[in-house]
Amino acid sequence: MTKTVTILGFLSLFPAGVAFADDDCFVPMADWQPRDAVARLAEENGWTVRRIKIDDGCYEIAGQDADGRQIEVTVHPETLQVIDFEYEFEADDDRNDRDHEGGDDD
Repeated sequence: MTKTVTILGFLSLFPAGVAFADDDCFVPMADWQPRDAVARLAEENGWTVRRIKIDDGCYEIAGQDADGRQIEVTVHPETLQVIDFEYEFEADDDRNDRDHEGGDDD
């Protein structure tokens, strides 16, 4: 009994859902928007799509934004709400940007 009370007391310290939160989308496939709707969402935002895939039950768009930067966007399959938006940087791109900053030192 005291173990149960202790565990419940510990869990009550966490806001609802935080202890078990993750980036997975748990939606029945019957409720998903079609892939074409995801492509339209990307187009409306000015993104160029390289690939749309399913990752952890969510749609994931890989492509470029309107400025040509590499992006990875996680989209909820039912609501098409953007869950996560990341800029993808390649090591070569970062190094080249630093090499061209500050002009010539000659």
